[in-house]
Amino acid sequence: QHPQVPSSLLRQSQGQFQELVLTEGERKLLAKEGVALPTQLPLTQYEERVLKKIRRKIRNKQSAQESRKKKKEYIDGLESRMSACTAQNQELQRKVLHLEKQNSSLLEQLKKLQALVVQSSNKAAQTGTCIAV
Repeated sequence: QHPQVPSSLLRQSQGQFQELVLTEGERKLLAKEGVALPTQLPLTQYEERVLKKIRRKIRNKQSAQESRKKKKEYIDGLESRMSACTAQNQELQRKVLHLEKQNSSLLEQLKKLQALVVQSSNKAAQTGTCIAV
């Protein structure tokens, strides 16, 4: 339309162009990559590709952060469960040891009682035969 007027002036003078709004993260990443975008739309194809690339990098970064956060929460949960299971396991091992000792003691008592029963039945049988004669 106005070939002698630079496009930067057209962007400022024509009210139909919208302002390009960038987030802080987008501005930082653009500066880091050494790319400057105009403040008004429309963008050239190159500028659009650069902006899409920057936005994709930001999404990927956010996704990676979220993934690391979820992984950390998962690992923390596993560690907590492991700690609880370890404590429960130790308690059960103590109970098993106590019950094994108790079982051993009861077996000893049973053997002694059985020996007494055998001994007393032998005496009773001898006495019984003596009486019957």
